[in-house]
Order: sequence, then C-alpha cells, then structure tokens
Amino acid sequence: MSKFIIQVNGSVYGSTASFRALSFCQSALANGHQIINVFFYQDGVNNSNALTCPASDEIDMHSNWQSLSSEHSIPLTNCVSAALRRGVLSQQDATENGKPQWNSSDTFTMGGLGELVVGIEQADRLITF
Repeated sequence: MSKFIIQVNGSVYGSTASFRALSFCQSALANGHQIINVFFYQDGVNNSNALTCPASDEIDMHSNWQSLSSEHSIPLTNCVSAALRRGVLSQQDATENGKPQWNSSDTFTMGGLGELVVGIEQADRLITF
C-alpha cells in the first residue's frame, strides 16, 4: 500500500479543495493506504481556525479534520508563515507576537516548509488540493 502526504491549499469554505482532500484521505485510509501528514498551505491554513461557525446544513470541516487526525493519528501541520499572514495563530504564536488571542486548535501544529519536504521524502506520493 502507498504512503501519502496531502497538501491542502484551498480555503476551508471558499473552494471544494478541503472537502475533496478530506474525502481522499478517508478513501485512502479505507483502502489500506497511509496518510503520513496533512500539510495546510496558503489559504488552506484557515482549516485550523477553531472559530469557524458553519451553518447547520454545512459540513464542519474543522471538526472533520480533527476527527480524522485523532482517529488515525495523522499529524495536521499548518505552514506558520501562511497562517500568520492570514491571522491564524496558535497559542505560542499569539504569545510571541503580543496578541491576546489565538484561534488555531491544538490538533493543528505550526511548522514550516521543511516539514513538507521531509514528508515528501518519506511518502510515495504528494497529493495537492
């Protein structure tokens, strides 16, 4: 079976990228493949925003990513530079930047492109959404 690293570039609700990436992960896992990391880049970092409040008839992508991570022990990594530019902060980033609040869930860790490169080296395939 294959090992995948997933890169999500699309916004949580501005495109179908996040939904398609999550669906791909679920299908790959159901077929015995391994997801070694999901790396959120560009507008994809908004998937980690714990303050999103989708309407009751919409999919809660944030919660779905958290569930996927906890059920399958899949790391979720935000590009820290992309996140900071978009106002998505972890508790540590808020402290370091003198901000009183943060909005990224602990399930999502902040990292750099180095984590993406390491994941690409370990994976059989990089799939980008």
